[in-house]
Amino acid sequence: MKIILLIDFGSTFTKVTAVDLHKEILLGCASSFTTIDSDINIGLKNAIKKLEKEIGKLPDYTCLACSSAAGGLRMIVSGLVENVTAKAAKEASLGAGAKVIKTYAYELSEEDLIEIDKINPEIFLLSGGTDGGDKKCILHNATIIAKSKSKFPIIIAGNKEVSYKCKNILKNKETYIVENVMPQFGKLNINSAQNKIREIFLKKIIYAKGISKIDSLMSEIIMPTPSAVMKSLELLSSGYEQESGIGELMAIDLGGATTDIYSIGYGNPQNSNVIYKGIEEPYVKRTVEGDIGMRYSIDGIVDYTSIDEISKILNLPKEKTLQMIEYLKNNPHIISSEKEFMNLDLVIAAKAIEIATKRHCGTREEIYTSNGVAYLQNGKDLTSIKNIIATGGALIHLSDINKLIKYALYDLNQPYSLKPKKAKILVDKKYILSAMGLLSKLYPEIAIRIMKKELKYDRN
Repeated sequence: MKIILLIDFGSTFTKVTAVDLHKEILLGCASSFTTIDSDINIGLKNAIKKLEKEIGKLPDYTCLACSSAAGGLRMIVSGLVENVTAKAAKEASLGAGAKVIKTYAYELSEEDLIEIDKINPEIFLLSGGTDGGDKKCILHNATIIAKSKSKFPIIIAGNKEVSYKCKNILKNKETYIVENVMPQFGKLNINSAQNKIREIFLKKIIYAKGISKIDSLMSEIIMPTPSAVMKSLELLSSGYEQESGIGELMAIDLGGATTDIYSIGYGNPQNSNVIYKGIEEPYVKRTVEGDIGMRYSIDGIVDYTSIDEISKILNLPKEKTLQMIEYLKNNPHIISSEKEFMNLDLVIAAKAIEIATKRHCGTREEIYTSNGVAYLQNGKDLTSIKNIIATGGALIHLSDINKLIKYALYDLNQPYSLKPKKAKILVDKKYILSAMGLLSKLYPEIAIRIMKKELKYDRN
């Protein structure tokens, strides 16, 4: 028996998954509260104890780990134009598993610098200008950032003609030069920036958060949890060598603080009368809605939907609904079995899915040309996606996922939103996506075979 233990250090829970590599099966999964404020080993050992109570004493094993502990990898990005280089920088950061706290476009101001120092990100991604294009903005922004009192690494990923000038301006800062995230207008080039983000994460952020204390257990380096999830989804979609994938897909990870949406697919226009608008979208895309969550960010859902509408759906007085929402916000770890709270959770989950998928998917608008009606597409067309993966504590534990997932689907009342029209629901009941992303680093075929067995179609 050859065992590998896959560990996910989350902000709230440390999750462990044991895999028998010879039999290609899950032996078991367990979790315990993350103890990053004291000694991260405590939470890990507690999780392993729970696992061993379930499956028996583990023989010798090796470990792989990922982490989103202490809020994940917090980044700020800047670029020249909001929907061009700034968007490219954001796509690079999200695709590397980061949580983008703030995106700046155009020239930074002294007021922006105050805000940047207040946020104190873990990495700043400085972009702007295509190669041979604008130089003024990125040089100005480098000059502003040079005044920062905070000590965060800066990745320079803009016009290559001035990269070393920016580095010289920032000579008192920790800087790294990578390839331009948009060397040509509309052309994404994000791999170089993503690799550097992950490298900094591994060398600095993980150690700063105390996870280096578990070095004696680790046989492989750690990656950000969202990177592990993206790796598993891409593998499940595309397959590996002789093991086929399931095709293009979308995944919804509904959490207490954020709602993450992933899509694996090109999302190109599907009709000849559709014209693509804006920069190209990455094949593997992730969006993070930091204002949409089941507990910590519940106010974002209420603000978007309105308390009146939520109260009407629940058939409860407005004051009662507000009290319940406040209770959930102040007690984020509680999952109530009372019917009223269960109904509230269903409504909040449905609205979170609706908002987050609407923001992730592309849009289409009708225009009139000399040849008749045509359409402008912005973002990905995901109408033909056939599989949606449901993961995250809220989705896994709430009843009747099919009723919830319908809010991720195409709505005739919103024909401009290019959501999937019809899709099967695969449920990640054991919350294994991050574990399988880790496993795929060494054993991709085993990882995809386990996912095919464990991710079950929901037929309720």
